[in-house]
Amino acid sequence: MIVKEWCMYCGECAGVCPRCLIEVGETNITFDESSCKDCKICVQVCPVRALEK
Repeated sequence: MIVKEWCMYCGECAGVCPRCLIEVGETNITFDESSCKDCKICVQVCPVRALEK
């Protein structure tokens, strides 16, 4: 789950997702949660904890 109010759109999460499920634009972020294998790498790299486990 993404807390969009906290997201800085830095792209750190998208850069580490092994399945390329996260797309980050200048003012938006999309995440295909249905295909996620719950590796939580994106959660670990988010500097503002906008991604929840």
